[in-house]
Amino acid sequence: MKKIGITGQNGFVGYHLYQTIHLFKDEFTLISFDRSFFEDEEKLDAFVNDCDVIVHLAALNRHNEPEVIYEMNTGLVKKLVASLKRTQSQAHVIISSSTQEERDNLYGKSKKEGRLMLSNWAHRAGGRFSGMVIPNVFGPFGHPYYNSVVATFCHQVSHNETPKIEVDGQLKLIYVGELVEEILKAIRAEDNTHELQIPHTAEAKVSEILALLQHYKEVYQEKGAFPAINSSFEHKLFNTYRCYMDIANYLPRKFTQHTDNRGAFVEIARIGIPGQVSFSTTVPGITRGNHFHTRKIERFAVIKGKALIQLRKIGTDEVHDFYLDGEEPAYVDMPIWYTHNIKNVGEDVLYTIFWINEAYDAGDPDTWFETV
Repeated sequence: MKKIGITGQNGFVGYHLYQTIHLFKDEFTLISFDRSFFEDEEKLDAFVNDCDVIVHLAALNRHNEPEVIYEMNTGLVKKLVASLKRTQSQAHVIISSSTQEERDNLYGKSKKEGRLMLSNWAHRAGGRFSGMVIPNVFGPFGHPYYNSVVATFCHQVSHNETPKIEVDGQLKLIYVGELVEEILKAIRAEDNTHELQIPHTAEAKVSEILALLQHYKEVYQEKGAFPAINSSFEHKLFNTYRCYMDIANYLPRKFTQHTDNRGAFVEIARIGIPGQVSFSTTVPGITRGNHFHTRKIERFAVIKGKALIQLRKIGTDEVHDFYLDGEEPAYVDMPIWYTHNIKNVGEDVLYTIFWINEAYDAGDPDTWFETV
């Protein structure tokens, strides 16, 4: 069982890598890291000593003064290399560099120099090193105005702000989940490629990305319909966008109920993508769920009875409680990386309709159990 430590484990990529590794408890053990370790040689050495694999993600991406970025990023690598030498570590070290290495800016220069410093350490110490050169990364929970233009646009569009295109360039992109797969592949293969070029998985102009996000806002956020999704990239971009919406204010959403002397009619969902529709009854006091998905798009619609639906982002403690009543039919959609459940809190049987964008596959269920 490999012991893995991640510098920058609370950052954008670090969060996704940490939580994904946590899913493979029979294969990996996580060694916790805190940014303060860089200021304490004893704690940094203890961390390095404990690790079979160190994934170095800690870095500064943006600052008003480029010199600060350069000094910070190269300084962190120097401290890590010094610790590797002091402890005579034989850990497999992986660093996330950037395709900006070849650009004439101090961020790119800092990333390249950091990769080369660790490469030199590995050559001299006989260590194993993977120097990943990575394209633009996007995905859920990136910080707007910091991690990527996708994160910024997702935040602005979903919060009714006005995005501005500075340069309508062609972006080469990789989804954060795909990058995590590349890192895990390198760990499992004990890769020793000192300049490992990570290929992009999508390419789009900035204006094209913004147009898609604005479409998602109109169709999904405002009208409650699921938009047509025409590619794997659009699927990942849509899931990314959903995670920037303020679920505390967005959910639950009431349906439009049409009644007459015959009874009532409610439209559950307009969907531009295939999927699976299910129906369940739940007796009073019973809770279903307590699991999360990393790619699936899912809607719970309560049509009869009283329910409590709870959501919690993996790795956090805040629980969102949504009370639904079949007297006013409503739905809650499940963002990816949010564990969720539904409990019958009424005195009668609860009737729920579930829609999910892919049929259940026992071989690849994308269903990870964790109590809310």
